[in-house]
Amino acid sequence: MPTNHRRLCTILLILVVTVQFPAESTAVELPKFREAPAFRNGRGCPRTAWSSHSHNPSIIHIAMTLDATYLRGSVAGVFSVLQHATCPENIVFHFIATHHRREDLRRVITATFPYLKFHLYHFDCNLVKGKISYSVRRALDQPLNYARIYLADLLPSGVRRIIYFDSDLIVVDDVAKLWRINLGKRVLGAPEYCHANFTNYFTRKFWSNAAFSASFEGRSACYFNTGVMVIDLWKWRDGKYTQKLEHWMSVQKRHRIYELGSLPPFLLVFAGDVEGVEHRWNQHGLGGDNLEGLCRDLHPGPVSLLHWSGKGKPWLRLDSKRPCPLDSLWAPYDLFRHSSLFADS
Repeated sequence: MPTNHRRLCTILLILVVTVQFPAESTAVELPKFREAPAFRNGRGCPRTAWSSHSHNPSIIHIAMTLDATYLRGSVAGVFSVLQHATCPENIVFHFIATHHRREDLRRVITATFPYLKFHLYHFDCNLVKGKISYSVRRALDQPLNYARIYLADLLPSGVRRIIYFDSDLIVVDDVAKLWRINLGKRVLGAPEYCHANFTNYFTRKFWSNAAFSASFEGRSACYFNTGVMVIDLWKWRDGKYTQKLEHWMSVQKRHRIYELGSLPPFLLVFAGDVEGVEHRWNQHGLGGDNLEGLCRDLHPGPVSLLHWSGKGKPWLRLDSKRPCPLDSLWAPYDLFRHSSLFADS
């Protein structure tokens, strides 16, 4: 190779190393939060101790995912649950995170909620490697968005029932009311919306294939949002529901039968066999649609939980000084330390 070519290659190699190395090693700083107050049990709350190997019906178990992008929403959600709970000391949170920055996330939760009972589980992204198809919004394609499918594998056997919450919601009622719903023989409970146009959640290829569309025959299938679910993990394991959901994910990879991330597999497996929960427990869609994230109003009726599903997130809209009217309901639960307000702390 001529000398000038070797010199050029050397320069290019140095540039590649110089440009790429900082991008891989520099971590984005996690948000800082004010310390939440200690929330204590009210009168009549049973004194409980939880073992990961035995079921205790007096303890409420809540699962949420943790990552840097949605951490501010997760913290607000936890704070809202504790603030409105009659027996906050009887709540155990089960956080799920990928290997990336897991210990940093643990430190943030411990510093923000020093009295919180929680466990942090590692979600192996390899579980969904090769199973995720691109969707209408990039956030829906992240591996952690599929962690809800693997709760029965991640959580210990002593957790019989779990409430799964997305990281973009706040609870404004006692979560014990949701916890106590009777699932009967069903595996999963959630608010259902039978007026929604069910055909919109699947592609023409799905509906034109008799074998696929037949999966809903004999079922009164209704839409439900997977951001708020009450799940019997024992029944889930017995029915091998993780494998059933994975089956539809593999079908999607081959045939492109839907566009919306982890939601359609849940509809395919559970729609029509969901224990209905009052709509007050998921006033969803406050983040608008998945493309524009425009402002929306509340659905008619009482409210126990507000859910900013969709593209628009309240913390981003508040920071941009372009909030929607309902974002003001989220703001009181935001423990984020704004640097301009805490420059001396």
